[in-house]
Amino acid sequence: MFFNENTLEENRVLSVRELNFAARQLLENGLPLLWVRGEISNFVCAASGHWYFSLKDEQAQVRCVMFRHKSQYLDWQPKNGMQVEVLALATLYEARGDFQLTLEQMRPAGLGALYEAFERLKKKLENEGLFDGARKRALPSFPQQIGIVTSLQAAALRDVLTTLKKRMPGMAVVLYPVPVQGEGAAQKIAQAIRTASERAECDVLLVCRGGGSIEDLWAFNEEMVARAIAASHIPVVSGVGHETDFTITDFVADARAATPTAAAQLVAPDRQELRQRLRHVVQRMARGYQRHAERAMQNLDFLQRRLVHPAQRIRQQEQHLDQLQQRLRMARPDLARLGAQQAEGLRRLRAAMQRTLERYDMRLRNMQQHLQHLDPQQVLARGYSMVRDEHGAIVADSAVLASGARLDITFARGWARAEVKEKDRAS
Repeated sequence: MFFNENTLEENRVLSVRELNFAARQLLENGLPLLWVRGEISNFVCAASGHWYFSLKDEQAQVRCVMFRHKSQYLDWQPKNGMQVEVLALATLYEARGDFQLTLEQMRPAGLGALYEAFERLKKKLENEGLFDGARKRALPSFPQQIGIVTSLQAAALRDVLTTLKKRMPGMAVVLYPVPVQGEGAAQKIAQAIRTASERAECDVLLVCRGGGSIEDLWAFNEEMVARAIAASHIPVVSGVGHETDFTITDFVADARAATPTAAAQLVAPDRQELRQRLRHVVQRMARGYQRHAERAMQNLDFLQRRLVHPAQRIRQQEQHLDQLQQRLRMARPDLARLGAQQAEGLRRLRAAMQRTLERYDMRLRNMQQHLQHLDPQQVLARGYSMVRDEHGAIVADSAVLASGARLDITFARGWARAEVKEKDRAS
C-alpha cells in the first residue's frame, strides 16, 4: 500500500495500521539520514544484542534503536548520561505508533576531532614500531620497589595502594604525583616518567588513573607521554580508565591492565599465593628428603648384611686357603710313584722287546732252514740238474721239446748247452 497527498486528502476513514504506515512513509521519505546530538538515558542492551535508549536534551527526547549488526562495530560502550552524536533515519515504529530514530552510526558528541587525532597518532607510532611486542620488556616477578605516576587525589591511587597492601604488605612504593587531566597534564606526566627512569629507584613503573570521558583521559593520548614511556629504562604498566577505555599509553606500555586495580595485581605478587606455593615446595622437599632417607636406610641395611667381622673374615679366608691347599695336593703329581711306574714300565718294555726279538730270531732261523731245504742249489748239489729251453723257461716235460731244440743245463757247479736228439716221455 502506498499513500500520496491525493490519497490523504480524500474523505475516507483509515485504520490505525494504515495511518501509522502512511506516517512512517512520510517520515522516511521526507527526512534524509541526519546527525542528531543528545544525552543518552534509559539505555538497555537486549538479549538479542540490540540497543534501546532515549536521546534527550533540556527540552525534548526521542526514542532510539541501534540494531546489533550496526552496534557490533563500535569499540566503546554507550552509557547513561553520555553526550553522543548519532547518524539516524527518522521513522515510526508502526506496532506502537512510536516516533523513533534508527541509528546507523554513533560517536561521543564533539569528539570527532579527538578521535581523528587519536587515530593519526596511533598509526604514526605504530609505523615507528613503538607498539611492537619485540621491544616490550617482561615485568619483574618480585619487584622490590614500585613507582606510581598518578594524582594524589585520584581514587585510582587509593585502589592501587589498597591492592598492593593486600597482596604484598610492606611493598615499597614511590609516588610521582602529577595531574591526570587538564591543561599541562600530559607534559607533567611525561616528565614524571622521565624522572622515574633517570632515578632508576623502582623495578617497575605504574601509570594510572580512573575512568572518564575521552576528554578526561586525553593526557594519556599525547605523543610526549607515549615517547616518554617508550624511552623509559624500567618497565611501564598502563592502568588508565576502565576495561573498555583504550589510550595510546596502553599500546606503547610494556603491559596494559584493564583498570588501576588490575595493574596493581599485575605488578605485585600475591602473598597468599606465594605462601601456598612455598608450602607446596616445602612439602615436596620434605617428601623428597624422606624418600632419600628411606633409600639411604635401605642401602644401610643391605651393607650391614654384607658387613663381616674381621676375625670372621680371616677364618673364612683360612678355610678357603685350606680348601685351595687340599685341591693343590690332589692336583699335584706323586713324582716318586710316577718314577717307579716309569721304571717298571721301562723294564717291562725292555723285557717285551727282548722276548719279541727272540721270537723273531727263532722264526728267522726256522725260515732260513726252510729256505735252505728249498734252495735249488742244494738240490743240484745232490746230483740233480735244472734244464731251460732257449727262452730260459724251465723244462719239466719232454713232450714240449722238439728234436734239435737247444737246452741249457745247470749243474751244482757250472752249466752246459745240449741239443735234443731223441726224447721219450715217461708214462
